[in-house]
Amino acid sequence: MKKLISLVIIAMIAVSCNNSGSDKSSNETPAVSDQSASTGGNPSYDPKRGEGPFSKVDISPTLNVAMADAGKKIYTVKCSACHKLTDENLVGPGWKGVTTRHTAEWIMNFASNPDDMITKDPKAQAMLEICLVRMPNQNLVGDDARNVYEFMRQNDGVK
Repeated sequence: MKKLISLVIIAMIAVSCNNSGSDKSSNETPAVSDQSASTGGNPSYDPKRGEGPFSKVDISPTLNVAMADAGKKIYTVKCSACHKLTDENLVGPGWKGVTTRHTAEWIMNFASNPDDMITKDPKAQAMLEICLVRMPNQNLVGDDARNVYEFMRQNDGVK
């Protein structure tokens, strides 16, 4: 009986992993030819900024150590269970190099507004396909999101 249950569970997992909800007959991704296709069909969506409260973040070329220290504390409590500081995936992606791949606005909007970002942002959707787990909303607002971003910069070697 246990073997039968195990086989049924494995079959269900295999079917759900192979069925992404898409009815495309090809595994090839079509070339993106216009703005609406590259922004998930929403032409007013800015893929460099993301969806959320942060539209313009002023970043100093040098690290704000006090903010990075505050961000490290938040990382330890809210982020470290799912994210490593290396490029290795844990539950979520590793943080190494993240500030070179995304803008401050995108990172802070994703950290403070993950549900809308996953719904609207193609890069966030692609990461969900890799990690298979939606980032939970950690209720990072304002200064908390900014402090975490500064800690990410410190992790990426900004002095």
